Amino acid sequence: MTLRNALVGTLAVVSLAACGTSTPSSDSGKIQVVASTNVWGSVIKAVGGDEVEVKALLDDPGADPHSYESKPADAALVKDAKLVVFNGGGYDDFFAKLITSDATKKIEAFPLADNHAEPQTGAPETDEHGHDHSVNEHVWYDLHTVQAVAEAAANELGALAPEKKTTFEKNTADFSAKLEELEKKIAGAGQGKKVVATEPIAHYLVEESGAQDVTPEAFSKAIEEESDVPAAALAEMNQLVESKQVNALINNTQTENQVTKGIVEKAGTAGIAVVAVTETLPEGVTGYLDWMSKQVDALAQALKA
Repeated sequence: MTLRNALVGTLAVVSLAACGTSTPSSDSGKIQVVASTNVWGSVIKAVGGDEVEVKALLDDPGADPHSYESKPADAALVKDAKLVVFNGGGYDDFFAKLITSDATKKIEAFPLADNHAEPQTGAPETDEHGHDHSVNEHVWYDLHTVQAVAEAAANELGALAPEKKTTFEKNTADFSAKLEELEKKIAGAGQGKKVVATEPIAHYLVEESGAQDVTPEAFSKAIEEESDVPAAALAEMNQLVESKQVNALINNTQTENQVTKGIVEKAGTAGIAVVAVTETLPEGVTGYLDWMSKQVDALAQALKA
């Protein structure tokens, strides 16, 4: 796949250091933005630069996003925001419920993805978190969707501050160009290779690499639903790892439990590369590109083995 042609321009280096650390103030002169997670907040920060003040409701790298419960203060932040950004697709339903005004500008990432799943008949199968297992809602690992969100942000921010529209477009151009570089680095890197994952959050990145994800479906479903993994699925997963039938194990470090820790230990013993991935930006990264670059590099290196 090829990302859409980006606009031509340059971008001053920006950081998400303030995202999620302070409450946006309407008297700052900046556009107030609230995002469900610091991942989407960092994308908006890359586009808006110094013209935006971003608050991410979820920015704890040690927290499980699936169990987050919104607070009264969150509702107040969303109400006062000029632009809100969330994932959608059942991932952060708590955030969608906080949007009470049709006048609030909003960007929902999931519907911007090109294609999520093959058409199906009948009612979709969902778990207790509202996840539809016929699709993968973790679209921040889809570089195409991330670019679409950045472009949408440039449009919305440009409407809020027309005099800054050119700046937002230039920022988006540079951001898009760097996404292109990431895609070139991972595209096809996994052809002929196999991986397993403790949870399928990096699905789109694996798909872009061309690697085959052979994780037992019952294993993935149980981990996502936070239920007991069926014995047969666990045995199959262990066999894939212990007999080195896969090239890499992708591990979501934010939702670890005893089962996933056991799989990681077995991978280490077998000499299989373990690629750590997360659902929100961890400490020590400057933004989406820094974070995703590290994960792309780690996956590409593991697939060379």
